[in-house]
Amino acid sequence: MSKQKVFVPLDSAAVALGADEVADAISKEAETRGIEIEIVRNGSRGMHWLEPLVEVEIDGKRVGYGPISKSDVASLFDATFLNGGAHDKNIGVVDEHSFMRDQQRLTFARCGLTDPLSFADYEANGGVVGARKAAAASQADIVSEVKSSGLRGRGGAGFPAGIKWDTVQRAQADQKYIVCNADEGDSGTFADRIIMEGDPFLLIEGMVIAGLGVGATKGFIYLRSEYPIAARVLNEAIEIAKANNLLGDDVLGSGKAFDLTVFIGAGAYICGEETSLLESLEGKRGVVRAKPPIPALEGLFGKPTLVHNVLSLCAAPWILANGGDAYASYGQGRSKGTLAFQLAGNIKQGGLFETAFGVKLSDLVEKYGGGTRSGRPFKAVQIGGPLGAYLPEHMLELPMDYEVMAENGAGVGHGGIVVFDDSADLMAQARYAFEFCAEESCGKCTPCRVGAVRGEEVIDKLASDTDYDANMVLLEDLCELMVDGSLCAMGGMTPIPVMSAVKHFPDDFAPRVSREAAE
Repeated sequence: MSKQKVFVPLDSAAVALGADEVADAISKEAETRGIEIEIVRNGSRGMHWLEPLVEVEIDGKRVGYGPISKSDVASLFDATFLNGGAHDKNIGVVDEHSFMRDQQRLTFARCGLTDPLSFADYEANGGVVGARKAAAASQADIVSEVKSSGLRGRGGAGFPAGIKWDTVQRAQADQKYIVCNADEGDSGTFADRIIMEGDPFLLIEGMVIAGLGVGATKGFIYLRSEYPIAARVLNEAIEIAKANNLLGDDVLGSGKAFDLTVFIGAGAYICGEETSLLESLEGKRGVVRAKPPIPALEGLFGKPTLVHNVLSLCAAPWILANGGDAYASYGQGRSKGTLAFQLAGNIKQGGLFETAFGVKLSDLVEKYGGGTRSGRPFKAVQIGGPLGAYLPEHMLELPMDYEVMAENGAGVGHGGIVVFDDSADLMAQARYAFEFCAEESCGKCTPCRVGAVRGEEVIDKLASDTDYDANMVLLEDLCELMVDGSLCAMGGMTPIPVMSAVKHFPDDFAPRVSREAAE
C-alpha cells in the first residue's frame, strides 16, 4: 500500500512564510504518531494569502489547509487532516475554491498539482506531447502553429511571437540560440518564478520546441540572482530532462540536438531589456544595444537569437499539443490566449490568476483579489510594473486587452497588478518612477541617465511649491523628451507612471497650499 502524500510547496513565497519548517514538523509529527506519509514539495497554487498551503489527496481530490504555521501541525493531525477532517484552516477542495474555480489555466495547469522534479508526473499530466509533435514536424509547420495561435510576447512589449520565430527560422547561420529572459524584475510580478519553481519541465519543453522550430541547438535561461530556489529546481530539472532524452544530441529521437544552460544575472533591472541581457550573457557590462540589427538576426555572439520571456516559451507546449487555432480561441481581438495576472500590493487576496484576455480589471481587483487588504477605499492600480500607468477607480471596468489598454494610456505588461488604497500619495509615486529610473539606468543615453535625475528634482520643487506653474510645464517637457529621445523602454516608459498620475490624480499634484486647504 502506497504512503499517503502530503503536499507542501517549495515555492519561494511559501518558504519565506515557513513552508520548510511546516514540512519538517509534519514529517516529525507523523513519525511520532506512527503514521507513514510521503511529503511532496509541490509548486504553488498561486493563492499567496493562504501560504503555506498544505494539501492532502482524498478520493482523487485535493483538500487544502492554509495558511499553516509550524504551531498548527499538531492540531492538523488531531483533526485527522489526512482524511480531510474539519479544521479552522480547512479551505475545502482546492480546485473548487472561488479563486481557482473561475480560472482558465493553460500554462499553469500543472503548477501546484505535480512534483516539479518528477518527469513521470510531468508526462502523466500532459507533458512532452507538444515536444513530440514538434520533433516529428518541419520547422515551417512549428512556426506556422505559433503564428496561428496569435501568441504575443508575455514579457511586456506584446510583439507577435510568430514573427520573431519566423525571422529567426529564415535567418541563415551556422549557429542559432534560444534565450529565455527570466530576469523578472518588475514590481508586483512573480509568474515566471512560480512556473520555474513549480513546473520547470514546461519551460524546458517550450525552449526545446522553439529550438526545433527555428533551428537552434543551444539555449540559455537568463535567471535573476534573487531566485535561488528557481535556480536549483531548473538545474536539477535540466539533468532529469537530459536523462529522459528531452535534451541532448538526439532530442526525442528526432536526430536534432538541443542543450540548455542556466545563467545567473547580477541583479541589474536593465538586463530585462533584451539587448542589455545579451550583453550581460556575453560577459560584458549590461548596457542597451542600438537597433538595428535586431537580435533575431544578430543577437547572442552575433548569431540569430530568439529572445523570449518565460511565459511566452511556456505557452509553446500547449500550442503544439492542441493547435494554434485552439489557443487563439481564448481571449479577444488581437489579444489571444491566456495571461497569468499577478495580484499584488495593498490587496486582500494576492496571488496568481490565469484567465483569457478580456477579463475586467475590476473582477481581478475586487471579485478575485477581494479589494484592499487595509480595508480602506481603493484609489489606484498600477499595471505592468514600475513603468506602468496608474489608473483610477472609474477605469476598473476596462478589459485586460493590449489594444484597449494602449488606447487608454496604459499597457498590460507582464500582467502585474499593484493596488493602492486612498492613503497613497501619487506625487510620491511619480517621484519614485524617476528615482527608480535613475538608479537602474544603464547610463548609455542622456535622456534616461540625466532626465531621471532632473525629474526627481522637478517633483521635489513641485512638492515645495517652488515655481509651481513653470515646473509643471517643465515636467511635461522633460517627459516628452525622455519618450522621444531614450534609446530603450527604460527611459522611454518612465514618463508613463508620472504623467498618468498627473492626469488621473491632479489633486495629489496641486500646490501645497491648495492641498492643505482641502485637508
